[in-house]
Amino acid sequence: MKRMALLLWLVLVLGVSTHWVGQAQQAAGQPAPSADDPRFTGKSVTMDGKELSVARRHFEAGARSAWHSHDRGQLLMVEQGRMRTQKRGQAIRELGVGDSDYTGPSLQHWHGAVPGQALVQINVGFGGDTKWMEKVTDAEYEGKAK
Repeated sequence: MKRMALLLWLVLVLGVSTHWVGQAQQAAGQPAPSADDPRFTGKSVTMDGKELSVARRHFEAGARSAWHSHDRGQLLMVEQGRMRTQKRGQAIRELGVGDSDYTGPSLQHWHGAVPGQALVQINVGFGGDTKWMEKVTDAEYEGKAK
């Protein structure tokens, strides 16, 4: 649930920062909102979201990515169906609707749908490059050692 809240917060930050940047470009020279903004308690400032990317991807049952890594990590959330994911050297995990998984910077991993069910995932990238490696074998996907 904490990861879902983080994802929603990141999406909100991206949307709000895009809105505020647009307003700032239209009203150049006007002061930024003050620290006593009535929408927040305590000091809260919008952070730059230009490095964030958010996307939805559909996988047919059994479809999956190749092994890959992200320079600054990736957050995945299951919107529909079930996900199977694995970080290099770790056990396969299966996630259901509302579940999420964070993969740290430069950590090799793969993800996709479980064998009998399609998947819609939301992925959040934090910038940098994605490095693609070899395809996940059927044995790896089924959780059998090489």
